[in-house]
Amino acid sequence: MSDPTQEDVISLVNSLFEVSQFNREMYSLEFRINDRDFKSKFEDLARKLENMNYVCKLEQMEDGKYIIIQKFTPKKQKKWLSASWTPRILFVIVIIFVMIDGYYRTAGTNSIIDIGEPLEMAGIYTLSLLGILGIHELGHIVAAKIHKLKTTWPFFIPGLPVIGIPTFGAFIQSRGLTINREILFDVAIAGPIAGLIITIIVSTYGAYTAPILQEDVAQGLFADSKLMEWNQGEPLLMTASLALFGKGGTGHEVIMTPVLFAAWIGFLITFLNLLPAWQLDGGHMARTLLGAKRHKYATIGSMAILVLLNYWLMAMLILVLSSKNPGATPLDDVSPLSKNRKLAYLGVIGLAVLCAPIPSNFLPNFLP
Repeated sequence: MSDPTQEDVISLVNSLFEVSQFNREMYSLEFRINDRDFKSKFEDLARKLENMNYVCKLEQMEDGKYIIIQKFTPKKQKKWLSASWTPRILFVIVIIFVMIDGYYRTAGTNSIIDIGEPLEMAGIYTLSLLGILGIHELGHIVAAKIHKLKTTWPFFIPGLPVIGIPTFGAFIQSRGLTINREILFDVAIAGPIAGLIITIIVSTYGAYTAPILQEDVAQGLFADSKLMEWNQGEPLLMTASLALFGKGGTGHEVIMTPVLFAAWIGFLITFLNLLPAWQLDGGHMARTLLGAKRHKYATIGSMAILVLLNYWLMAMLILVLSSKNPGATPLDDVSPLSKNRKLAYLGVIGLAVLCAPIPSNFLPNFLP
């Protein structure tokens, strides 16, 4: 079967749109269209052209809307990224790292108060943490499949067990072109929402099972350096989980068990992903709503929030990465986001606040 020619492409566009002007440039074909209902037609065109190794883009010019089409050569992925064994090996490494981290965290906690057999608790910790991350990525994959967008399997990123956190999260790569703002928004929001549901479940279970120490006992352990003060901030949703079982407020100290720590990591990852910065999930959502220029300001504002919360390293990482690759751009950057999605984004902002690791001196303690 011969490759599609430019004439095939021209015929396809004319069959879908009301074309009022056509220009054949050196490297592109340009069509001015008069269609009012162009969004679904353009989506159909983009999918067909992708199969023909062409890419189209919709742009708003002074004299109307233009479809610009160019020959598309898919980028070859790096061998290690395209290999089927890469995500599997990374997943196994992360499981081992999380198990090690859970084992030592349980052993350390048992020196203060018994919470269970270390290997068993490490298994629960691993299931909790990887469940949060896995469901987060599954949310992206399901949303992508609904929109007929191909993706890779999740790549889990090994972390620093025992001395830090055992995993730095996970990511998937798109194997197709993002056609419009709504597709970009839907795929972006699905991950954090799915992951947050599991995080809340883990947090509730962690709060229920977390032991408490009376304040005088805890102060003695602090003085002997057997118990360390938690100064990484506490999300409001975790505070609510503890309050649900009467473990909020003062007069006692809640032990940060491995399961509760898994929930804390889940809230942190959700918070970071909901920031309207760069190519984070929240960045993709903000890009669909704000446009390219205002999205840059949102990225700067996100870095300021991270600095305020003392997450300097993450702020610097976003600064470096956003300077190289500012954000995703859908092929149809003209069609506006639907009203329901705009309202959903207000909810996203609220969830980001609820998941933020807020230092204890930021808010007064309203709990008794």
